[in-house]
Amino acid sequence: MRSTRFRRTFAAIGVCSLALTAAACGSNDDAASGKTRITVNCEPPRSAKVDRRFFEEDIASFERQHSDIDVVAHDAFPCEDPKTFDAKLAGGQMEDVFYTYFTDVKHVVDTGQAADLTLYVKELKSYGTLQQQLRDIYTVDGRIYGIPRTGYSMGLIYNRKLFRQAGLDPDRPPTTWDEVRADAKKIAALGDGTVGYADYSAQNQGGWHFTAELYSQGGEVVDADGKKATVDTPEGHAVLQNLHDMRWIDNSMGSKQLLVINDVQQMMGSGKLGMYLAAPDNIPILVKEKGGNYDDLAIAPMPGGKGTLIGGDGYMFNKKDTPAQIRAGLKWLDHMFLTPGRGFLGDYARAKKNNAPVGLPEPRLFTGAADAQDQQAKKANANVPVANYQSFLDGNHTLQMKIEPPNAQQIYSVLDGTVSAVLTKKDADIDQLLKDAGGKIDTILARS
Repeated sequence: MRSTRFRRTFAAIGVCSLALTAAACGSNDDAASGKTRITVNCEPPRSAKVDRRFFEEDIASFERQHSDIDVVAHDAFPCEDPKTFDAKLAGGQMEDVFYTYFTDVKHVVDTGQAADLTLYVKELKSYGTLQQQLRDIYTVDGRIYGIPRTGYSMGLIYNRKLFRQAGLDPDRPPTTWDEVRADAKKIAALGDGTVGYADYSAQNQGGWHFTAELYSQGGEVVDADGKKATVDTPEGHAVLQNLHDMRWIDNSMGSKQLLVINDVQQMMGSGKLGMYLAAPDNIPILVKEKGGNYDDLAIAPMPGGKGTLIGGDGYMFNKKDTPAQIRAGLKWLDHMFLTPGRGFLGDYARAKKNNAPVGLPEPRLFTGAADAQDQQAKKANANVPVANYQSFLDGNHTLQMKIEPPNAQQIYSVLDGTVSAVLTKKDADIDQLLKDAGGKIDTILARS
């Protein structure tokens, strides 16, 4: 699945109509003007006025510094639309530099639509400063096919105010699922419609969270070869048993189920929810769109202490790109996203001036001196209570970071039914549900 903050997921594939020729999205060097022309996507739509202005400002400053490069940006929402992505890919209609989720990489490479960047990345100034595990996502069979732009990891968002009201210490969030269950029960006991813990169970989001919870228990959704399901295990059973017990024994998850992200965000923003799993970028949504307060919201590392789900995005290059276009695209990525403390995502002073949140614990893209520089700039411009996120930062160092499984959306659809059954049927047979889910996932993997 994807993270939700607009600055990370904002926008754009749709300017190029599928009815147009491939050349309408990709582009050739403009020999007549002496410039190298590149098309790029994921420009924020006009409705997102501040982000759109930032993006345009950064392209303009790039073109001033590189007078031999012409950047043409395409906008729409979302950045990658599942309804059109595969069709554009198959038709060779992607932009010269195009946005992808981490889970797209192998698929794009397998279709033969990605340019091999291996010989060019030495020209990307920032490449060696990026986290190795994020670089590895865009490396297939030893060849480099893309550049990561952001990364996120799941954690436990919780309401400090409800913790205090329930007699819990908001500076000591739960670190195990037993503690989550105990704390959720105390929060639900506050009454007046308060829910201790909420989870998704529809629109593939239940399968997404099951995966995150399975990782937290030390489990896997598929085996190392990506050919067999591994959900029918003690770890998978523990995930479902915990949800069942909170729902039916403790009554700490409320009676309304088949929830999706917007439902849960609304509950948290209104002050009626104690905890749910999410990435840090949920926090500004809870404040700006759902009525929450930064002082009341905190995030802790994933309970369980063994692993957490990571995701993110980056850019890949059209296989039709010329060497000049690849070099121009890499320079653009450096300028826009990959210079610590600068660019569209890193100009924290500009973001603060425009009342955008600064100080959230992610994305954390860089390592070493580059990371220190980026974090220093973020700290200097922070306008949110950074102390509320410290346990998340501290705890993440001990967790194994795991990407989503292959064929993620198809698998999540299967697991949606598994999770929803547990949350809507008190007598659900957990063993049979996991056995059935494993068989269906095996079928999906055999077809891929």
